[in-house]
Amino acid sequence: MRAVLLRCGAVALVAVAGGIGLEISAAPEAQRPVTPPTFYKDVLPILEDHCQSCHRLDESAPMPLLTYEQTKPWAQKIADAVQRKMMPPWFADPRYGHFSNDPSLSEPQIAEISAWAAAGAPAGDPHDAPAPRQWTSGWSIHNPDVVAKMPKPVEIPASGEVEYTYEIVPTHFTEDKWIQAAEVRPSSAQHVHHAVVYIRPPGAKWLRHAPVGEPFTASTLTDPEERREAHETTSDLLLVYAPGSTLEQWRDGMAKFVPAGSDLVFQIHYTTNGHAAIDQTSIALRFAKSPPQQRVITLQLNNHALLIPPGADDFRVEVQGTLPNDATLLSLMPHMHLRGKRFEYDIVRDDGSVETLLRVNYHFHWQLSYRLAEPRILKAGTKLRAIAWYDNSRRNPHNPDPEKTVKWGDQTSDEMMVGFFDVAVPASMDKLRYFIRQPGK
Repeated sequence: MRAVLLRCGAVALVAVAGGIGLEISAAPEAQRPVTPPTFYKDVLPILEDHCQSCHRLDESAPMPLLTYEQTKPWAQKIADAVQRKMMPPWFADPRYGHFSNDPSLSEPQIAEISAWAAAGAPAGDPHDAPAPRQWTSGWSIHNPDVVAKMPKPVEIPASGEVEYTYEIVPTHFTEDKWIQAAEVRPSSAQHVHHAVVYIRPPGAKWLRHAPVGEPFTASTLTDPEERREAHETTSDLLLVYAPGSTLEQWRDGMAKFVPAGSDLVFQIHYTTNGHAAIDQTSIALRFAKSPPQQRVITLQLNNHALLIPPGADDFRVEVQGTLPNDATLLSLMPHMHLRGKRFEYDIVRDDGSVETLLRVNYHFHWQLSYRLAEPRILKAGTKLRAIAWYDNSRRNPHNPDPEKTVKWGDQTSDEMMVGFFDVAVPASMDKLRYFIRQPGK
């Protein structure tokens, strides 16, 4: 029996007695040339969308990643960081919640960067590059309406503990202002553990005898009552800054309120790192184009009574609160110190069931705000719970003293348990009125 073989590329038609068979003989996969990813075509788009907000000049990251020349020396370290999912920084457990500011890479993107590094980080054709992102120099807020800087710089010693430092900055606003976006920038970010900017309305008694326009600490105040009240205020928070923070931009129709004649009170926790420095923190503000329908206020769940035993590696601290009025939940920001391990926000229902809103594998050096992809309406009477876990054992490499019984305190050698969260309420309702339960609620 004779067969007639007709070839066309990798397909062979075999004519045999009794019929014609179609035989597919594609080239083996291993023999096909594999083109590795290149910087301009494959890697640069990922960097623009997920990395360059921090990795550019004068930003928080240690090196810029805008060009091939800047990026190539770091190729393998970048691959290692994305494979371990340490970069971009994001610590939310993916099983709970969806967040609009999640910068995480997809598995194909991680594989792309890994293959690029393994191939020797080829550049490729510059014509394949996407249009460069336009970043605002100095601020992530585009054209801020106001930049308020602490009038006098603060000298930070090379070593030792630094008491919480305050500086009162008058706004000189002659009319009420609605703030659509805000961003804090320390001039010495490596020394700032956190910064809180409070809104002190005119006539407020808080820190009424403190100096204006120059740094001070609670211990330098002459009034014993004011020394005690320095850490306790009902004033609303304009913004909380911690390592990893980005600008806060609230949705259209939502804004923070700063009354005419208010002061901004900067409260900054400085830490030392072996090098003396000077810091002069600033805040940039962009005003809402029109009065909003909803006012954003920052609330918190905290437990000052924590007492963490020596050696405890998974110590649990809990706090629960009930919302007195309706509110729309916008974002969540947990805060702990060096022994922080995990943090969780829950809704606890009357039947005992629990809905977890966020669970974070806590990282002290990246204290992020987690913004809900879809704001969540919470009715009056909703029970919110925050749970924090701490590792006070020797296995915690950041633990300053595993033999210490740890209490609440300002310094990083102590601990805190604070669950900040932003909510939107009617524009006519301030923070104090929110805690007055409305009839029928």
